[in-house]
Amino acid sequence: MDLLTELAILVLAAFVGFEVISKVPNTLHTPLMSATNAIHGIVLLGAILVIGTADGFLNDLLLVIAIAFGTINVVGGFLVTDRMLGMFKTRRAKPMPVTSDSEAERKPDPKQEASEE
Repeated sequence: MDLLTELAILVLAAFVGFEVISKVPNTLHTPLMSATNAIHGIVLLGAILVIGTADGFLNDLLLVIAIAFGTINVVGGFLVTDRMLGMFKTRRAKPMPVTSDSEAERKPDPKQEASEE
């Protein structure tokens, strides 16, 4: 394929991807993010395997950059997924602090009263 055909495919894929993602309801974002992270993990593994057989400095440089960006994408995706799942966790009520004016300190001790008499 020539360069113009490849660029046309890239632009059309970007538009289709945007339209598909914009139609996803909010309740499906977390599962889709997790699935995307798994796919990117497989892509990273493939890039690491390919870098061993790459010839030339330019190929090595491009693969290292791709692996770095892919790693950032996977880690960021897992952090976003964890944060989104954290929104659904129930929060515990904070325990009330014990003050010096509590009920136990204000009540007189019956043993102490008996010894004073």
